[in-house]
Amino acid sequence: MKQKSPKTTPSSAEPLSPIHAGEYAALSSEARSVYRPVPKKYERLPRICLFLYGLALVSLIIYIAASLSPSFADFFNQHISSVGRSFLNLLTAWIPFSLGEFCVWMLPVVLVLSVIHAVRRRCDTWKSALVYLGILFSVISLLFSLFSLNFAAGYRGTGLDEKLGLHRQAVSADELYETAEMLREEINRETEQILYAEDGFSVMPYSLETLNRKLNDTYARFCEDHDFITHVNGRVKPVLVSEAMSYMHITGVYSFFTGEANLNVNFPDYTLPFTAAHEMAHQRGIAREDEANFMAFLICTSSDDPYIRYSGYLNMYEYVASALARADYDAFRMVSAHLNLEVRGEITAYNQFFKTYENSTASKVSGTVNNSYLQSQGTPGTKSYGMVVDLAVAYYKAAP
Repeated sequence: MKQKSPKTTPSSAEPLSPIHAGEYAALSSEARSVYRPVPKKYERLPRICLFLYGLALVSLIIYIAASLSPSFADFFNQHISSVGRSFLNLLTAWIPFSLGEFCVWMLPVVLVLSVIHAVRRRCDTWKSALVYLGILFSVISLLFSLFSLNFAAGYRGTGLDEKLGLHRQAVSADELYETAEMLREEINRETEQILYAEDGFSVMPYSLETLNRKLNDTYARFCEDHDFITHVNGRVKPVLVSEAMSYMHITGVYSFFTGEANLNVNFPDYTLPFTAAHEMAHQRGIAREDEANFMAFLICTSSDDPYIRYSGYLNMYEYVASALARADYDAFRMVSAHLNLEVRGEITAYNQFFKTYENSTASKVSGTVNNSYLQSQGTPGTKSYGMVVDLAVAYYKAAP
């Protein structure tokens, strides 16, 4: 069979580079065979970009409204944002790896390719260059919209203490001591069912998938009794570059643009249930860090599994004991001296483990970025993590 060869015309020839239509008209017929004008479609903003900018404007209005009205923020977070978070989780839960992590690590590659594409194919005139920048900024506006619509309202609503009926206030050294004592007793009680390795660390006796299922079950029970938090059958995903996250002092992160709870699996086992429950709290609309920590404590200590309970009590004890050590070091020594030997060994092993990452440059950079982000959302910054101590003290004071 004889094949026909396509005819080469100025409109179908592969150009060396695009040029402006006026310049193209002035070229000779030979030059036109290797050049073509910038298509007019490249000199106007696509309709999808206009839609994204409109969505960003609406999102900004909602963001401002939530910042001004805690009651509106509560309503929006519970009834509107929860739908968006659930939808994103539904889209990404089946993916075996973290899509959010993949997007972050691919970002430099995408930026480089975008610049190359712009220079070679799209931006031969000022107008086409501005249009291309407009397209890129529309993607950024989409990220802002996802944040505002699905997560930001959680920072602006009423506090978790009000929702749980706790009386939160400044705490004294005596109250810290009493809370640390009660946590220590719970830890010692759970230790009887915990296995420890030769390196001093406890061993989580099941897989991350099993941990995920157990935490989801506990969250489901909690949601039945508390209407301010919505049920999501979420999935905690291990971060592939967990070692790098350790240098940044990041134990977990919630990806608001993919709806994924991500976990640094390089950290010791006893931190994993607590951190996973923390990120799952973000997945359910608990935005503030101290409140996500306290929710993780409530979920872990309500679990049917002894290792998850152990993780909840020990991680909260570390927060409270750290505050007690600053307030009254002698009282701190008294409490820690009565921890079971295995638990003290676990804490010592963790301190040795963390020395590798303690003073990294990456941690200083990530800490500064995280602090700035948290402050921009109306929180005290990274020190808000430790403010969970106030909630813990209020919780134990209210206990019968």
